[in-house]
Amino acid sequence: MAAAWTVRDSQGQLLSDFICSSPLEVGRKVAPTHYDAFRLHVSPSYRELFDRAVAQVLQRQGWRIVRMRARRKLQS
Repeated sequence: MAAAWTVRDSQGQLLSDFICSSPLEVGRKVAPTHYDAFRLHVSPSYRELFDRAVAQVLQRQGWRIVRMRARRKLQS
């Protein structure tokens, strides 16, 4: 079973606009500005700036990045 990641808001609702295959990709959608995916993997200082920006948005909105189970495909 595959897993997906998304944002849970302060009321406990999962926000479908943020569904991605990794927490990093969810963070890229949450971040207030564009962050280059390659640089996030190779530059610790760039990743630190990104993590801080995402944490600020999550805290301000009362959100959390959470793992969710993807639906199983039905076998015929």
